[in-house]
Amino acid sequence: LVAHKVGPAIAAGNSVVLKPASQTPLSSFFVAELFAEAGLPDGALNVVTGSGRTVGDKIVTDPRIKAVTFTGSPEVGMEIRSRAGLKRATLELGSNSALIVDRDVDIDEIIARCVISSFSFQGQVCISLQRIYVHEAIYDTFVNKFVETTHKLTIGDPLDERTDLSALISRKDVERTLSWIEEAKQNGAVIATGGTAERNIVLPTVLLGVDPKTKVSCQEAFAPVVLINKVKSVEEAVNYINDSRFGLQAGIYTSNMHNAFSAAKTLHVGGVMLNDTPSFRVDQMPYGGVKDSGMGREGVKYAVEELTEMKLIVINHNITHARQ
Repeated sequence: LVAHKVGPAIAAGNSVVLKPASQTPLSSFFVAELFAEAGLPDGALNVVTGSGRTVGDKIVTDPRIKAVTFTGSPEVGMEIRSRAGLKRATLELGSNSALIVDRDVDIDEIIARCVISSFSFQGQVCISLQRIYVHEAIYDTFVNKFVETTHKLTIGDPLDERTDLSALISRKDVERTLSWIEEAKQNGAVIATGGTAERNIVLPTVLLGVDPKTKVSCQEAFAPVVLINKVKSVEEAVNYINDSRFGLQAGIYTSNMHNAFSAAKTLHVGGVMLNDTPSFRVDQMPYGGVKDSGMGREGVKYAVEELTEMKLIVINHNITHARQ
């Protein structure tokens, strides 16, 4: 995330004040070291650590800062937007990214991708797959194969390349996640697997029949939790996805191109992935959301544009200048 912002900002000719998240500052220092080794002039990139309430607020309100680009919670993003005044603001905020699985899909071809999209980095990804809406004709088969594949994940040390899933960032997030799972259970959801924690590792959790009003459905879980609900049609699934405060990315698996393009047209999100999960991202695409998922777009070209002020220069060739 740091590279997505800092690289285009410097490429556009800006100097940068970078405030990393308090829990994860090391990658920012590493990027700064790389820029120093590459010959970036002193003062062009400045890493300042500290709490958002002190350091972040100073950055947002300082008149010398001309643009703010932020990735984080909607609450903090809205506070930044309200305090930034006329500064440019690019905000990549929350999401509860969803996937539609149509009745004509070969489940074996997509199941591994769906599981990885749900649990990579313990679900601590802005576009982690959190909601899956599966056509009733293949629902039971999809659920069985999803749970079976989930059981094959390797849980352990994140520094071991064989590990698929490890601990959440903090104990507080573990407790929050477990409380959300319990709320879903109390409202009728069935825990197909997981639902518990071993120290700071929340076991990969699959919930079925989840009430759309519960937190695990309508808020951003940012944890290894995914819900799988049954629908009668693609249109019904689209309605569930759109009935959300968020709109970052969504996906649909189908061999019916009418359903694919109908979903692409009607889904109110920043990006629609046809025959892929919403977790797909490459650096050159315009990445960003609508509604409470934020404003502006990242991706090298688009981030450069966000961090550049346009100036119009007009030359009038019709003026006749007097000869001296």
